[in-house]
Amino acid sequence: MPAKALVVVGHTALDRVYRIESFPGKPTKVRALDHREEGGGSAANAAAAAAVLGGAVRLWSRVGDDDAGEKARRQLARCGVDVGGVLTCAGAKTPTAAVIVDSNGERLVISEDDHVLPMEADWLPLSEIASAGAVLSDLSWLEGTRAAFAAARAVGVPTLVDVDLGGGILLERVIEVTDYAIFSGPAFERFVPGADDEARLSALLDLGLRHAGVTRGKRGYLWATGEGRQSQEAFEVPVVDTTGAGDAFHGVFALALASGLADTECVRAASAAAALKCRRLGARAGLPSAIELDGFLLEQTGRGLAEGWLADVP
Repeated sequence: MPAKALVVVGHTALDRVYRIESFPGKPTKVRALDHREEGGGSAANAAAAAAVLGGAVRLWSRVGDDDAGEKARRQLARCGVDVGGVLTCAGAKTPTAAVIVDSNGERLVISEDDHVLPMEADWLPLSEIASAGAVLSDLSWLEGTRAAFAAARAVGVPTLVDVDLGGGILLERVIEVTDYAIFSGPAFERFVPGADDEARLSALLDLGLRHAGVTRGKRGYLWATGEGRQSQEAFEVPVVDTTGAGDAFHGVFALALASGLADTECVRAASAAAALKCRRLGARAGLPSAIELDGFLLEQTGRGLAEGWLADVP
């Protein structure tokens, strides 16, 4: 069945991305081979990935009343994201980042976050969650996440957190209203106790999660539910830039979850979308359309997307 709306809560930024041949051994001048300016931020990128597929996506976030904030809003709207819940904050500065990418797709990210953005979440249209299929957060805005997740839990809408190094310490503050937790590899090792991946997944399930998983780059995705452990191999593509691959994974997973798809289908679609994103420079240029994603899965696995999930796919 078609996906219900997806609500995404968290970080919006503006990225300036530069591709170079290789990282120098010491500070010097390096000429860029390519560059682009585009929207960034984990939550915003995830929302864009879901919207490019044709999903109805609402982003709840905050930007400053500056040129960077206006650019970030415009680029999100261009992807099809509903930015009615992106608050422009007077006197605040929109977060920005410089992303340097080498010819192997490895990257250096230098981010600057504005600490004047208001923390209050009393302006969020929480009544909209009743018509949503899932709520996703990157844990960058704790107050907004807690409010949205509590509202979702009250009406039985599943919640999902993207846990990276910057937000891992906050997971315990929302764990009681979280259903799905998907970690980056470094965050998984730093914030989850256990001697190995199996022990860490078990520890997370013991906290009451329905689904605990970890993205591992070229090694694919490993996850656990009450029914056992499963894994998904990474899809191989020519890699230009890995920036935003994890964000694409979270956004597409959440959109599939909002449709009521099984976890295995959510993971399969998310893994393919993350791989395809890596074909282009920047977090969003390589995001696949529904037709591209369906064709890629059909070519790689002999089976496309779940029938009827997205409007553009027969």
